[in-house]
Order: sequence, then C-alpha cells, then structure tokens
Amino acid sequence: MRAHPARLTAFPAFFRVDGAVVLIVGGGEEALNKARLVAETTAQIRIVAPEGEQPDAGLVQFVLDGGYSLRTGTLQDYDFTNVKLAFVATGDAVRDGQIAAQIRARHIPVNVVDRPHLCDFFTPALVAHAPVAVAIGTEGAGPVLAQKLRREIGAALSPQIGALAQLAADYREKVEHTLPQGAARRQFWNEFFNGAVMRAVERGDLKAARDSADAALSEAGIPSGYVWLVGAGPGAEDLLTLRAQRVLMQADVILYDALVPEGVVAMGRRDAVRIPVGKRKGCHSKSQSEINHLLVELGMQGKRVVRLKSGDPLIFGRAGEEMAALRAAGIAFEVVPGITSAFAAAADMNLPLTLRGVASSLIFTTGHDMAGDELPDWARLALSGATIAVYMGASVAASVAGRLMNAGLHEDTAVAVVENAGRDDRTMLHGLLKDLAHLENHKELSGPVMVIIGDAVAGASLEHARPLAQQQQQVSDAPSLRVTRSKTQEKAL
Repeated sequence: MRAHPARLTAFPAFFRVDGAVVLIVGGGEEALNKARLVAETTAQIRIVAPEGEQPDAGLVQFVLDGGYSLRTGTLQDYDFTNVKLAFVATGDAVRDGQIAAQIRARHIPVNVVDRPHLCDFFTPALVAHAPVAVAIGTEGAGPVLAQKLRREIGAALSPQIGALAQLAADYREKVEHTLPQGAARRQFWNEFFNGAVMRAVERGDLKAARDSADAALSEAGIPSGYVWLVGAGPGAEDLLTLRAQRVLMQADVILYDALVPEGVVAMGRRDAVRIPVGKRKGCHSKSQSEINHLLVELGMQGKRVVRLKSGDPLIFGRAGEEMAALRAAGIAFEVVPGITSAFAAAADMNLPLTLRGVASSLIFTTGHDMAGDELPDWARLALSGATIAVYMGASVAASVAGRLMNAGLHEDTAVAVVENAGRDDRTMLHGLLKDLAHLENHKELSGPVMVIIGDAVAGASLEHARPLAQQQQQVSDAPSLRVTRSKTQEKAL
C-alpha cells in the first residue's frame, strides 16, 4: 500500500482583525513579543498581566508609546469584549492551562506560548510589507526554523513589494471597468507586477509607476519586451545577488553562458524557456552577433528575457555590444551586476586587492590582451605596484610572466592562481611571478582560472593553497587538492 504524504495538522489562514481586539495575558518578555507582532496589524491590543505579576518595564513602555490597554489582575467579563484572538504568555504551565481553558470557553481561539498542545492556532514567523504578508509556520515544531525561513524569504522579497500591492489595490476597480475578464486582464496584471510599473515602484518613483500603469491600460493587448543583463557571479548559488534571483523568477526566457552552473539557471521560473548560448573557450554554440539578434527578436516578441552571464556583465562579458543592439532596436533593458571572479578569487585566499602603502590601483585584463607584439598601456602601472587580475589567463600564463618580467616587473612579485573561484570545488595555487610558467604543468585545472599578480598578493592566506612550482611528474601523479567549505575536510587538511 502506498504511504500517504505528510499532511498539515493546522490549516493556514489569515484572521481579519481590523477594528477587533487581540487579548494578551502575561506581563513578561513573551507577552511583549506577541504584542509587537500584533502591533503590525490594525487590531486593538488589550493586555492583562496576571494578579501578583509586575509587568516588565519594556512592556509598560510599549503600552505607553502605542496607547494600548494594560492592567493587572484576573480576567473579567469586560476583558473579552470584541476579542477576536487571544495569546497566553504567563510562563507558568498550570496557570497557562487554566487561563487558556477560560478563554476557550468563550469560543475565542487561543495561542499559548511554548505549549503547542494547548494552542488552537500557531503564531507564524511573519514577513510583512503591508498589505503583503508571508506567514511561515511549523505547527510549533521548530520556531527557530520558521525564523530562519523568515529571514531568507524576507531577503528575497523586494522592500517595495507592499507599495506595489497597494498601488494594485488603487487600480483594481479601474481595471475591472476598463478591461474584460480573461486574457486581456491577466496580461495587464502580469505587466503591472513584472514590467515597467514594478520597476518604477522599486525605484521609489510612484508618479512614473502610475504613468506606466495608465499606459498599460490604454495599450492592453500590446506586449512590451524587456531584457535584463544579469551577472550570475562566479558560480556559487549563494553568491547570486537578491536582485538577480528576483528577475530570474520574472523571466519568460533565460539565455545563459556555458560557465553559468545549472543550479543558478534552475533558480528561474520552472516554465521559463532556457537557451544555452555557449560563450566558453572551445564551446561557442552561438556567435555574439547571433546572441544580439536573439535578444532583439525575443524583446520584439514582448518577452521578458534574462541574459545570464558568468561574473559581472560589464567585465569581459560583452554587454556593451548587447546593450548597443537593444538600444538600436528600442528595447528597454537594465543591467543587474554580479560578483566578478577577481573578487571571488581574492575572497577565497583572503587576499587584499588593494593595500595601503603597497597597491592603490587594480587592473582587470584578460590573457588575450597580452597576446600582441607590444605590452598594453596598463603594463606600466604594474611597475608602480598595481594589482593585476588576469581573466582567462591559464593558457598564456608563461607569456604574461615573461613579458612582465622583461618589462621590469620583479620576478619575485607574488602571484595567486584560483580555479573555480567562489565555488566549493575551487583549487588555489600560490607562488612568484617567475613560477607562473609552471601553471601549464597543472593539467588537473579544467575550470576557469583567475591569475592575480602584485605585491598585495603577499598578504594572502596560503594554508589551503599549493605551490605553483612543482615538478610536472609530481603534479600529474598526486591528486589535486580541492578546497571545500566542509569543516571536516578543512580539519583533515
């Protein structure tokens, strides 16, 4: 027989308390916590501290500040007038049970703090951006877990979500009188919550939001495309920005590079179309001009598109070409920055990219910039102590080192190499500029490699990094050291 899936023992619901009274019995910290929670609603708060219990100073101040009702003594008939819900938080098990029974006899739902078996309802962890509220409950099994989820969900929601919902309430009647039920009305609200109206509210520009809403009403049925150029960061899912996560959930189509992990792509809507576009060494499934054309074509179709790039879109991400194509086609877009690999690599090795009195400037470059007959202009800055972050530098490491040393950079300048920066499977190497040629012997490196050169690198933490200068035989025979965030593995190292 197939087992039934787990079912809730409590039905989640929201009580309407506007104009009603919420009764709180208790005079200590837990009573204050419940009062603060109820104060996020428009309910009236009535607090009764049990006889013989002196209310805490914090509770008294809360009542004075909010103009609420507080008295000390036993519950009386008048305490139950217009009461919709009640909380009991005396801290005494016997007293809690007696008071809960007294309240329940009045047919008023009651919650007894830290005593789930006495509760008619459970208090959720609340994410509130009025009129939007997200309630997380565990049926009393794990209040700390509920608080953890509240923090995570709260971080994922836009701080302006409440203002957007309030604006929607202002427009609801107008929409019902203007647009027929069905596809036209659904399309309007879809654009309202995901398009120009939402973006204007997030900027705090309510006038522009209303203008966009009015325009959407007059142009209902005409889809409006939009493109986000999004930085996916170095690859770790928890290094994706909150804004990037939000726009992924709004996209109809996601175009992603080969270096973007599947776990990040999967953060998009389940029904979003996902199109791989390559853009990795030896893996160019689409040319840049083809990607530009696809972005324009999808935008013209009214699609909301996320162009998902590894790292930051504006650092060696060819975002300039894509922005130019979108501007020329008149398609609205915005850039959502990401954590670039240089920052992730520096964080992995606790490496200061700038250091007072040592390095006051930072250069981003690619190995390809070193392939010409002459050194780029920035190479002169390296001689004055600038830190150099070389993207895609593994294949030209020896050439980079040789040419920098020939230009006058000291051979003992510190060097750090990080493969898969920011990820659990990263590999870290360290050495000197004269050792950089040995990078070609590390055949185990198959992911994207970041090379950082400069005197500031000498301040890096090296306990989990291997030396660059190893004999080729040793490198090929020995298993590679993969640094993870597992405490057990760190102790083993």
